[in-house]
Amino acid sequence: MTRPFDPQAIKLVIFDLDGTLIDSRLDLVHSVNAMLRHFKHAELPDEIVASYVGDGAPMLVRRALGDPNDEGFFKEALGFFLGYYREHKLDHTTVYEGIPQALETIRAGDRDRKMAVLSNKPVNPSRAIVEALGLAGFFVRVYGGNSFETKKPDPLGVKTLLNETQTSPENSMIVGDSSVDVVTGRNAGIFTCGVTYGFAPHTLCEAPPDVTVHNPQELEALFR
Repeated sequence: MTRPFDPQAIKLVIFDLDGTLIDSRLDLVHSVNAMLRHFKHAELPDEIVASYVGDGAPMLVRRALGDPNDEGFFKEALGFFLGYYREHKLDHTTVYEGIPQALETIRAGDRDRKMAVLSNKPVNPSRAIVEALGLAGFFVRVYGGNSFETKKPDPLGVKTLLNETQTSPENSMIVGDSSVDVVTGRNAGIFTCGVTYGFAPHTLCEAPPDVTVHNPQELEALFR
């Protein structure tokens, strides 16, 4: 159930990373298919791999392999994927056009407003990408899928950020491209914003966000 809210009252904005701030589709696709080639599996189409993104690297690899029963093989494949992605995470990954301007507007609108990243991607590549693409200065924290005992949609990451920034749920919002982010926000009692330009806009029908934007310019306008 969606709720009306005042964007100007938001003091903490938590962003998903892949499909929300950055277009990392090609590097993820190439890394998954490199892993599949290495283990003599058929490669997958780009759109299939992209649809598997959002629940962290282990689930991405598990889905790409068709949920293998052999845990030893799965762990070996996950290790290969992570190693390959570590080397190639910035080959084609870019910031979505308009995101830097949106972040500037969100920050400029309220000096007390804070922003953070909460991704299900492992934390080290998440932070390296944010740093390399010039976004690190916007965020008070960058957390990944292995920063906590649980991943999104569990609310632990959001609740940690609320505590660390001393922000109440009613003054906080999560921005993401999938139902995982919306459900995370609901579980933590914060407002939700869905973006339809990312990897999994079709999933937003499963968990409608409080507000939906179709491009970074609309996100910026929300806070202008």
